[in-house]
Amino acid sequence: MKFLRQFCIILFISFLGEILHVILPLPVPASVYGLILLFTALCTGILKLEQVNAAADFLIEIMPVMFLPAAVGLLDAWPALQPICIPVILITAITTIIVMAVTGRVTQHMIRRKNRRNQTTD
Repeated sequence: MKFLRQFCIILFISFLGEILHVILPLPVPASVYGLILLFTALCTGILKLEQVNAAADFLIEIMPVMFLPAAVGLLDAWPALQPICIPVILITAITTIIVMAVTGRVTQHMIRRKNRRNQTTD
């Protein structure tokens, strides 16, 4: 029952994201609105992590399975993708490296900032 309740909370927040997507004239996907709402609710304490933790863990565990239909769809579209295959692979590789580098730098910055803050409070 706890699992069902947690899943319903996540679905309700996703529904609110869908409503925001219809109401606001911005080119933002409804799922992003839902993520922002969930993040805000968790950060402000409106929603406690324990209220959605088990269902969120389950959804993260099954996430790779959710990509299978999209991958099969790409295989069906192979004739259209074949002429642009090399540029797409290059762009994917380059952007992946850039995202990894930026993420690493930001993480290093945050760790150094936290260490400096801890040293000043000691």
